[in-house]
Amino acid sequence: MWMIFAFLSAIFAAITSILAKIGIDGVNSNLATAVRTVVVVIMAWVIVFVTNKQNEIVDISNKSWTFLILSGLATGASWLCYYKAIQLGEVSKVTPIDKSSVVITFVLAIIFLHETVTTKSVIGMILISIGTLLVIL
Repeated sequence: MWMIFAFLSAIFAAITSILAKIGIDGVNSNLATAVRTVVVVIMAWVIVFVTNKQNEIVDISNKSWTFLILSGLATGASWLCYYKAIQLGEVSKVTPIDKSSVVITFVLAIIFLHETVTTKSVIGMILISIGTLLVIL
């Protein structure tokens, strides 16, 4: 099931990039990010209430709060940078660089989460890196 959601995430991310590039025309990238963020927040809370999970907020531990807040700050920084990048550059070149986060995530997951490294995963990360370079050059 996780794989279905991962592929859906990729599809929606691709659609997001195209819609954002069109929508950001003539709009300050920070303002555009703020508008997008409000929409995401409203959508997320609607889903929380529709699934009746709002009462679980009191069960979130201090550790989880800390890391969720840090994750939110990182997401905000990523979105602000991404929107500025697509405003200034071609989406077809910006997005592969943005998606090189896959390689960075792989390295960070090994360092901080002690995830397993396999020959296959290393080869995959090398190929992703090479592919990113080929697209942006």
